[in-house]
Amino acid sequence: MQNIKHAKERITMSIITEIEKNKKQVQTLNELSKRKVVEHNSLITSIAKMDKTPLKMFELAVSCINTEEPPKNNTVYLSKEELFAFFKVDDSNKHTRFKEAVEKMQKQAFFKIKEKKEHGFEFENIVPIPYVKWTDYHDEVTIRFSPEIMPYLINLKKNFTQHALSDLAELNSKYSIILYRWLSMNYNQYEHYSNKGGRREEQVEEYRNPTISMRELREMTDTVQDYPRFTNFESYILKNSLKEINAHTHFNVTYDKIKKGRSIDRIVFHIEKKPVAKNEYYKQEEQDPVYLENKADREAKQKMLFAEAMQSPYTKLLGEKWLINVADMQNISTMTGLAEKVYPLYDELKEARGLKGVETHLSYVASKQEGYSKRNVVKYLKTAIEGYLPTVALQDLEQPERANTKKPKPRTLEEVAKDFLPEYENITTETEKEELRQMKAEIDKKLRGEGLDHE
Repeated sequence: MQNIKHAKERITMSIITEIEKNKKQVQTLNELSKRKVVEHNSLITSIAKMDKTPLKMFELAVSCINTEEPPKNNTVYLSKEELFAFFKVDDSNKHTRFKEAVEKMQKQAFFKIKEKKEHGFEFENIVPIPYVKWTDYHDEVTIRFSPEIMPYLINLKKNFTQHALSDLAELNSKYSIILYRWLSMNYNQYEHYSNKGGRREEQVEEYRNPTISMRELREMTDTVQDYPRFTNFESYILKNSLKEINAHTHFNVTYDKIKKGRSIDRIVFHIEKKPVAKNEYYKQEEQDPVYLENKADREAKQKMLFAEAMQSPYTKLLGEKWLINVADMQNISTMTGLAEKVYPLYDELKEARGLKGVETHLSYVASKQEGYSKRNVVKYLKTAIEGYLPTVALQDLEQPERANTKKPKPRTLEEVAKDFLPEYENITTETEKEELRQMKAEIDKKLRGEGLDHE
């Protein structure tokens, strides 16, 4: 009986120890989820000459730095348990693997930093962590940063990026980490200028839809000599990385390939931040008179823009050139985006070249269009016309005879008066009217049900 009693006690103590161990592990993971990594943008765009483990270990160490109060002697302290939790290592061989990772980081890992200065570019090769100390009988790990890397990590007042350490934990590729850091850098600037101002609307949008040349992308990912065929580069670097980023971080990212001649010249990324849970007071907020008034104004504006888009000759031209389809014409965000951001630019082209000039431009755009995994037709058409209008202006200066110089026919008094009449003369057929009524009813249902977001 005594032996049975002792056995029960040992089992109980074992269970309690295991519970305490799991509890401590959860606390460590929760602590890691609150950490932020702050780095200078030059470090983000540098070439990381290391594989994923040293890079993730460096990011973990950087998350321990208080940027306003630099660590004494450039030294921070981690626990082995914290490291194992971050890397999700729990096997019996973890201490050996940790030792190998540290040795590899010190012998092979460095950053190649390129920074623009007044008279040109400055290049630096920096080993970020030259000193690591630990014991086999204590949990603490001492990490000392090199003096050369510290200006990229502390006292950062501008040109820096902050991202969540927890986003990096699940990324299992060096390329995923490098791309995630670069995408974070751009999206941080989008959020900053969206809130603070100081940039034109199109400049702000470029941060959310950043462009990078293939040469810069290969340099940043250290693949200048690797995957020479773009199809292989796209499969192993782009698609695999974005699959991880979309699955495990705060971002959803797609991309478009931009050609120059027959080869891919650059990549345009489209970054969306995943929605966060609504706060517990959202129902009260949705009953606020100001909120309801603003919501009604937004919906009224969207109805007006959608109606304008559906009646526009540009919509007909886009449909004829297969640049938009039926699904696009039923998508309120797409059509309001076209009416608000694209059609005014077509008006400028029409003024210079006439409607025939717009049609010629759209024929060219359609001939160059590629099928992408996720279409962003408003962004695509806006980029195309913004790139073409300066060419038209230059042609008009060099060859004035090409400009559309026909003066508009003077309007009669009756025609001017019609602008002020509330009645609208509909010249569509009865079948078309019925289709428009059905479409309007469907749109009204959507608007009443959930509202709409702008493009």
